[in-house]
Amino acid sequence: MTSPTHAGHTATPQSLVEQGLAASVADDCVVLVRDTTSANLRWANNTLTTNGVAHGVQVSVVSFVRGPEGVGTGTVSSTATTQAQVTELVRAADAAARSADPAEDAAELVRDRVSPDWEEAPVTTDVHTYSAFAPALGEAFGRARAEARVLYGFISHEIATTYLGSTTGLRLRHVQPTGHYGCTGKDAALTQSAWVGGATRDVSDVDALAMDAAVAERLGWGARGRHDLPAGRYDTILPPSSVADLLVSTYWAAGARVAHEGQSVFSGRGGGTRIGEQVASSGVHLYSDPAHPGLECAPFVTATASSNETSVFDNGLGLARTDWIRDGRLEALAQTRHSARLTDQPVTPYVDNLVLEVDGGAGRLDDLVAGTERGLLLTCLWYIREVDPQSLLLTGLTRDGVYLVEDGEVRGLVNNFRFNESPVDLLQRFSAASATVPSFSREWGDDYFSRTATPALRVPDFNMSSVSQAL
Repeated sequence: MTSPTHAGHTATPQSLVEQGLAASVADDCVVLVRDTTSANLRWANNTLTTNGVAHGVQVSVVSFVRGPEGVGTGTVSSTATTQAQVTELVRAADAAARSADPAEDAAELVRDRVSPDWEEAPVTTDVHTYSAFAPALGEAFGRARAEARVLYGFISHEIATTYLGSTTGLRLRHVQPTGHYGCTGKDAALTQSAWVGGATRDVSDVDALAMDAAVAERLGWGARGRHDLPAGRYDTILPPSSVADLLVSTYWAAGARVAHEGQSVFSGRGGGTRIGEQVASSGVHLYSDPAHPGLECAPFVTATASSNETSVFDNGLGLARTDWIRDGRLEALAQTRHSARLTDQPVTPYVDNLVLEVDGGAGRLDDLVAGTERGLLLTCLWYIREVDPQSLLLTGLTRDGVYLVEDGEVRGLVNNFRFNESPVDLLQRFSAASATVPSFSREWGDDYFSRTATPALRVPDFNMSSVSQAL
């Protein structure tokens, strides 16, 4: 898909980048163009309700102006499809940089890196990506109606092609497909609900009938009986999706500068960070890798603003596998080049995926259930919030299916709870783990972070701090 310029010619993302760089009168400039197409389906009451497609082009201009006391930066972002619109963004970014205070994270810009596919057009998606899924979804609706359950849900697919250019010779391109789905099922009387969801790069591998079957299985568990239990500590099984919920929160709390300044769970008691300390059980490995199969993501930094965790000066910096925790030992925290100078550690920027592996982890969620004498199976967490950054204590609610497990079998539905737990503590306390599989955080995956692979974990004494009245 292309957009006309004010002169009636075709404005490619590359031409928007080049126009921005040519128009800037700052000392240096970075231009990022993100061309995104998306398609989605939504359903309710066993009926497809809406479908939609969208196309947008977002342009961000970062200008750098050197002065006697340092380098000022200015960033302006907006939708833009013509060279004239990009020129206006550049003027605003240049002006912001001239009036800005010197940036504390100033560094030499990355130079002279060119993607071999720089000249290629954006990759797109459209509603035809659901040519196999949609008919199967119709079949799932029929099966659900026949078996007295009601399905609600959505599926979304997006492809974003990013072009990053700079006056220092960067011309980088990355194509990012992102997809996810979620389906909630209810019994005919609307007395219980169950949720399943997942992430995908290509929706052709999403099986609508398997999705419905998973919902039906969980509703079937609930139909075995209702068990009202009090708040307390329970042997608890977390499926991969719930583990992803908690680990994404952990990853976002793993900024090096915040830790260095004594404000996080990864802060050292005597100052500095806990890098080098044992923070999880032996055999626990937490890492990010832009080339991880099925979780591929941008292999270079794209930053439109500087913060404790990102720096506009790092745009174009290459990314590779980073071990955050290796064999239980904290190996790295998210570092810009600026924070790395403060902490005297290697530069390890955030990567847009996360993988947890446990030595000896094997089997599936069902195997953890089979090995549990008495406990709870949580299938979904939501409304997760940080209570205490020093311990990374989180609170949240259970939703859409808490089940009682006795003698290795699911016995029925349990009321919902509010929980209070630290995922860092859980990585030390868990008693069993399944194999690592692609997962999807219901809390964070829709809008923020969908590329995870995690095992299911069984955690003794999981703290259900109070009973929740949520259905």
